Amino acid sequence: MRPVAPAAPMQKPKHYTVRTLLATLPPLIAPWPPRRGKTAACLALSVAASMSLVPLTSSVAHAQQTASAHADHLLKADRSWNGKPYANYPPGPPTLSMIRLTIPPHTALPWHTHPVPNAGYVLSGQLTIQDKASGASHVFHQGEAFAESVDDAHRGVSGDTPTILILTYAGGNNLPTSIPLKGEKNEY
Repeated sequence: MRPVAPAAPMQKPKHYTVRTLLATLPPLIAPWPPRRGKTAACLALSVAASMSLVPLTSSVAHAQQTASAHADHLLKADRSWNGKPYANYPPGPPTLSMIRLTIPPHTALPWHTHPVPNAGYVLSGQLTIQDKASGASHVFHQGEAFAESVDDAHRGVSGDTPTILILTYAGGNNLPTSIPLKGEKNEY
């Protein structure tokens, strides 16, 4: 067996000054005499850092290709799941909200309404939406999207497993996303 060479001693990290950093820059970038102070140090460090990233950035840019993505359109609706057409959006600047809602198995959410149009997507489990006034209901399964009703009292009921939903609301004017009926708890 050959003897193993001893490890090289640890080198002390280099201490860079503004002058040494400026000296490493190409002449076209640093033709001025070195300056002193925090402004010069920040400038030198910024330029040096940006110069060191140029090769990395340009190599990543060349590695990318331009192509169109595939889109699965999950929902396009002008009315809710129960057939009621959507009216106008509330006046004022829009506010978009997105919620991930987890409902335990065998759970009925409190009766509630939504003051703004919204849509949902079932990530897992199933959701039965029940309309309070008509008694109508519809079951949505994992991978299905649905358009919720506006100003109609309804609730969601989970099945035998937890139900996980992504809910997106198109609101405005600081309107809540869900309003419980009188005497009911909040939906979330």
